[in-house]
Amino acid sequence: MKRGFYTIMAAQFFSSLADNAFLLVAIALLTAMKAPAFLTPLLKLSFVLFYILLAAFVGAFADALPKGRVMFIANLVKVMGCLLIFVNVHPVAACAVIGFGAAIYSPAKYGILTELLPAEQLVPANGWIEGLTVISIILGTVLGGALVSPAIAQTLLSIDLPLIDTPIDTAPDAALCVVAGIYAIAAIFNLYIPDTGARYEHQERNPIVLIADFANCCSTLWRDRLGQISLAVTTLFWGAGATLQLVVIDWATKSMHLPFDAATRMVGVVAIGMAIGAAAAARLIPLKRSLSVIPLGMVMGALVVGMTLVHFPLIAYPMLIAIGAIGGFFVVPMNALLQHRGHVLMSAGHSIAVQNFNENLAILTMLAVYAAMITLNLHLNVIIVVFGTFISGTMFFIKRRHETNQRDHDSLALIGEEKH
Repeated sequence: MKRGFYTIMAAQFFSSLADNAFLLVAIALLTAMKAPAFLTPLLKLSFVLFYILLAAFVGAFADALPKGRVMFIANLVKVMGCLLIFVNVHPVAACAVIGFGAAIYSPAKYGILTELLPAEQLVPANGWIEGLTVISIILGTVLGGALVSPAIAQTLLSIDLPLIDTPIDTAPDAALCVVAGIYAIAAIFNLYIPDTGARYEHQERNPIVLIADFANCCSTLWRDRLGQISLAVTTLFWGAGATLQLVVIDWATKSMHLPFDAATRMVGVVAIGMAIGAAAAARLIPLKRSLSVIPLGMVMGALVVGMTLVHFPLIAYPMLIAIGAIGGFFVVPMNALLQHRGHVLMSAGHSIAVQNFNENLAILTMLAVYAAMITLNLHLNVIIVVFGTFISGTMFFIKRRHETNQRDHDSLALIGEEKH
């Protein structure tokens, strides 16, 4: 791998670490405020909102500037989102601002890979990026839970600056300062990301033209025989993954009666499995065999349904690792294939923006359904069964669609096609 790739990895690690820690701190803020239960999924929903609203524009922005500079700007926005809570902005609104920064960040983060690396290195590169992202999810989840735990919160609050009166009076306040500092570290790494030299034609600024162009890019990827399958899989995976993060915390507290900080570690256990699966996929699955992993999605859904039978942490840990490992193993090749097809069919920034739009629309939809089920007071086991069955059923239909594509055309021959 080129040296610049490792700088990208460092920047991504710290940015993702802070994203995941912030979510747990924001949940703790809502708990302290005695907010209604349905606001918890709305936190994540507000985070992904700008991925959808700005999808037509962030791709052009990512392609208009060197991508390291775009990532730097995005992390500064995230720092601002943390600090807004100190001026009494609601956590859901602050989370939306951080999501605004993340929406800007993502096309640059993934788009720079296709500029920096050849196609044959995209699967291993994605394995590294996803593996490191998963590690940051593990550490960020643990960090977020630890920062609001009584012992560490008391230590943070005991730190005082002489002659300076700060508004840091509660455990979540102190935790937010740490999270903002981590975003700042990510921004510093962004300054050292090399300029790949990739330049795109003049980017359109007319919003109507941008929306029309984005709609055309969406249509192009969904019509492509490989693009539609990989986009469908990654869309389902990230929508399900965002919801599963909250389901696991709820499941751990209700079914196993764990305290909040211990329940957050269960999310970290899923992420450990994802890291294992992502690393295995990077090593074992070349780009040309990426579609062979599709059936694993049905197995993942069945394991999620099996969570309803588990009430002890010793059994829960291996099950959650298995769920994460299967997810990591099938999403890394699909992500690499989608990036490659997007790069062949359009520019890097535009293809990632299309991917983000679809994936985050799935996250928004699934979180909204989850919030509705909570509001209707459905039993947690019913929610889990519906959730797992939906994953398996959707993956089954995606598998059938791919088989139909293969009967009509040799879709696999498109893999390895270079951009004209």
